[in-house]
Amino acid sequence: MKITLKDGSVKEYEHGMPAIDIAQDISEGLARVATAVEIDGDVKDLRTVVDKDCELNILTFQDEKGKGAFRHTASHIMAQAIKRLYPDTKLAIGPSVADGFYYDIDRDTPLLQEDLEKIEAEMKKIVKEALPLTRFTKPRAEAIEYFKEKGETYKVELVEDLPEDAEISFYSQGEFTDLCAGPHLMSTKPVKAFKLTSLAGAYWRGSEKNKMLQRIYGTAFSKKAELDEYLTMLEEAKKRDHRRLGKELGLFMMQDEGPGFPFFLPKGMVLKNTLLDYWREIHKKAGYAEISTPIMLSRHLWEISGHWDHYKENMYTTVIDEADFAIKPMNCPGGILVYQSEPRSYRDLPIRMGELGLVHRHEKSGQLHGLMRVRCFTQDDAHIFMMPEQIRDEIKGVARLIDEVYGLFGFKYHVELSTRPENSMGSDEDWEMATDALRGALDDLGRDYVVNEGDGAFYGPKIDFHLQDSIGRTWQCGTIQLDFQLPQRFEIEYTGADGEKHRPIMIHRVAFGSIERFIGILIEHFAGAFPTWLSPVQVKVLPISDKHMEYGKRVLDELLSAGIRAELDTRAEKIGYKIREAQMQKVPYMLVVGAKEEEEGKVSVRSRFAGDEGQMETSAFIAQMQKEIVDKITREVNNSPAVDKN
Repeated sequence: MKITLKDGSVKEYEHGMPAIDIAQDISEGLARVATAVEIDGDVKDLRTVVDKDCELNILTFQDEKGKGAFRHTASHIMAQAIKRLYPDTKLAIGPSVADGFYYDIDRDTPLLQEDLEKIEAEMKKIVKEALPLTRFTKPRAEAIEYFKEKGETYKVELVEDLPEDAEISFYSQGEFTDLCAGPHLMSTKPVKAFKLTSLAGAYWRGSEKNKMLQRIYGTAFSKKAELDEYLTMLEEAKKRDHRRLGKELGLFMMQDEGPGFPFFLPKGMVLKNTLLDYWREIHKKAGYAEISTPIMLSRHLWEISGHWDHYKENMYTTVIDEADFAIKPMNCPGGILVYQSEPRSYRDLPIRMGELGLVHRHEKSGQLHGLMRVRCFTQDDAHIFMMPEQIRDEIKGVARLIDEVYGLFGFKYHVELSTRPENSMGSDEDWEMATDALRGALDDLGRDYVVNEGDGAFYGPKIDFHLQDSIGRTWQCGTIQLDFQLPQRFEIEYTGADGEKHRPIMIHRVAFGSIERFIGILIEHFAGAFPTWLSPVQVKVLPISDKHMEYGKRVLDELLSAGIRAELDTRAEKIGYKIREAQMQKVPYMLVVGAKEEEEGKVSVRSRFAGDEGQMETSAFIAQMQKEIVDKITREVNNSPAVDKN
């Protein structure tokens, strides 16, 4: 048999053999770090026997799929430790996830945070035992009986949902056996660097109608140094939690009277409106016309778009004059109605419509998380209507705009191109043309990108932008999606150069994504210390005593007249206290004014970036500030600021 490896080289073997033996034949070192194998695109165990010609890729922890097998094994080790310590526990499911793994369990007495240390200690014993994992199968009826005997009711339910003729796979390690499709490591031995991170509640099968289970989260790495780095990042993330900082800085609040519906406070509205002003500025330059469409539209529209059939459970609906209406979960159908409002010619295309549309989606209570997951948010949508030959240039224009946005905030990012999924709509020709246009645009721009085969939307391929924040976390925000289906569903047209009617192609795209979520990301990225142009309060005027309050007011008036967001601290407190308070509020600049400053008509400048910056003429400081704001400069913070001696 011929085995084609990832680098294109070919290995030949006379008979079938386990993938681990092939890894061994390629390299002893590779076999030691291998976690799973990809055979013709399917991820399998290293114990899988390869017995025919195929494309084969040995996966390690450095591969996302290999990382998944490693962490999935860690979840089984955790489950085994729990069953050893608490035998009456019922197990539900325990998959690997993006940053680690979890297991949902059911116990009469819930676990406490201190129990995690006991579980970790038992896990270390299991790892040290180097238990081999073995896979076997049972017919469905036998599998049901097996778990009934063990009292594992959740496993019984999972198996009962499988087809009658299904062959059920199991994995055993020592005395522990679990229902699982795999893949897994060869033994428990490699899982040495792990940590159980938190406890949470989770409804069985994600339904609020089912019992609330306890979810134990953990993570695992192939090296201790990587685990330590990740845990350090988690600690830093706690300090930057946008929910805490949002409250401390007076940006937003969440209330029980509106779960999932954020309240923006005055300073938060300044931040939000500054972002929206920037959005309008760059979109105007890029040739977008801004529109606004109604927040509520009739059922008929959502039936045409397909949302009523496929998304209704996430939509808020009502009845007006005995007719069904829905609050919009997306802006695109409204944008199409605007396109349809007048005849369109090929000379008009491309048409770029931008909309800061307020949308509502019914998210489950357990999924709500500050500004990151809400039920009401502003989506910075844009829809571009174009001819096929314009796709490539339009994609490049959108990619450049998104690059400009992320670059301004200091985000690094990577790009993923997602291609046609199995359940797609449209012709092969349309898909090929669209995918080639996306790929060609990225190539023209010289962008590196990863191809996610089969991960596109059902209506067209897409490009996703995954930004990386200041502590290394990634967030999927920007996206460019090509759509053939909505133009067909709504039968939108333009008159071509030949005088005939043609159907345009549509791009859906966002740069921020959700404005609310992007604000949450920015709060955590900057730890609340926003660049001056974005800060709700840009300058704090601090009189040394009440005697200098009048001069402080004159300085404040000059700042406000120059368009600078400033406040005056009128409290009868010592100047050192006022400075510390302004620092706690992450204000970029503090102007200390006393007798000397008043006499000379100057201000003493202190900044978040460099500490004491000395005295300046008020007019010179204003000119410096205006340039910093207009140019949207991000000053680097000095890690060793001048010591406050006041």
